[in-house]
Amino acid sequence: MGSVHGGEQRSSGVRKRVGRAWWGPVVNTVGKRLPGAGPSPRPGPGRKLLPDAGPQRLTSAEPKPLPDAGRKPLPRTVRLLIVARAVNRLGAFSLSFLTVLLAADFGAGATTAGYIAGAFGLATIPSRLIGGRLADRIGRRRTIVLGLTGCAVAQLGLAASGGLASAACFAVLMGLAFEIYEPPSQAMIADVLAPAEQVRAYSLLNAALAVAGMGAGLLAAGLGRWDLRWLFVADALTCLLCALTVHLVLPADHHAVTPTAREDGAVSPWRDRSLLMMLAAGTLFAVVYLQIMIALPLSLELRGLQPADAGLLFTASALTIAAGQPLLRIGRVARLSTSAALACGYLLTAVGLAGYALAPGLALHIAATVMWSAGDLLLVGRAYALVAGLAPAGAKARYLAVYGTSWGIAAVVAPPVGTQLLERAGPVGLWCTMAAACGVLAVVQPAWIRRAVEGGAGGGRLKWEESAVPPVSG
Repeated sequence: MGSVHGGEQRSSGVRKRVGRAWWGPVVNTVGKRLPGAGPSPRPGPGRKLLPDAGPQRLTSAEPKPLPDAGRKPLPRTVRLLIVARAVNRLGAFSLSFLTVLLAADFGAGATTAGYIAGAFGLATIPSRLIGGRLADRIGRRRTIVLGLTGCAVAQLGLAASGGLASAACFAVLMGLAFEIYEPPSQAMIADVLAPAEQVRAYSLLNAALAVAGMGAGLLAAGLGRWDLRWLFVADALTCLLCALTVHLVLPADHHAVTPTAREDGAVSPWRDRSLLMMLAAGTLFAVVYLQIMIALPLSLELRGLQPADAGLLFTASALTIAAGQPLLRIGRVARLSTSAALACGYLLTAVGLAGYALAPGLALHIAATVMWSAGDLLLVGRAYALVAGLAPAGAKARYLAVYGTSWGIAAVVAPPVGTQLLERAGPVGLWCTMAAACGVLAVVQPAWIRRAVEGGAGGGRLKWEESAVPPVSG
């Protein structure tokens, strides 16, 4: 969701996906393609390569899923990357305290602190685009190390600042470095895994970050009582530890410039209408998802519950996402096509959010949380695998970076949308509106995917047909 999406979470105080925000705990739902190496997967039996001016398309009725795709372990590169990201996530709690630090330690007023935090949020949008371009130019591993190191330097500078002006500068620099490592991490998964396995890897990364987010909350509770600056120091140290781990254990970048890579490098993701359709859908979903992180505590308070109960709901979500991973590889769930999985995921999310509108007590709020978290299980891996499939081999990270900006855009849009809906329509109006948005996505996005697969009616180009992102066999 991956951002939060984006996974960026998907989980209090989570980094997203695609989606990190300055005002509070935001999930960065994950699901991204990691920097890596291999060539594009070849068509299996029954698939036919079609000559195409753009990326290749595959046609077939419904190819069989890769044998034992759900049973064999993920490659060592992917497993190590997930572990490294989880370690980094353990320290990703400082952002929720940025405005508090600016006010408490540097004497900033509420408005000034809000502007500085807003500048941080806006800086994360070009940060992700920079990461995508660097990953396709200089390699995945180098870009991950560069982004994490830059983020650590900015956080240490913020912690050591002696005045508001320098703190503001380091906050903006932190925003510019904050998302650089996301596109190469996502692209690396796409590079080394076949489409059937990408869904499982992105979902597992999302689950690992969600569980690590629970540990991050505990660390924040301890360090925050001591000194807020130490939150940023601890976050910086986990960034450096993750960067060192990536440098030592992940394979080196091999960046041979071939005619194909040179041609792919000239491709502009912003001209691919299929990608722009995915970006529009991803942005709407990110706005919905961030309401859970931003508006849920306020909604609970208006219902007569404790705002702190949101922490219990975030924990229930993380546990659901982690415990639900095996379900993705069994029975009918594993055999769902991409369009069917997205439709089911959006509908489950809609039902969960509608549950928030109707739930009078904490128990029903927990049940609603489990419901939308089950929807998140179906959405994150499929969406990122589909975006990765749109990209030419030499432009994967840039495509994923453009898609990931949905969380940065949502980080700007979601707070005023949520607070205005709460003020004018109350919790019922807010959650019914968000459920309706998911209902629209459940109809429109799968329909567009089917049209694009059948005849290119979506106006863009799909590198792989829907069936080329096959279900994981159980």
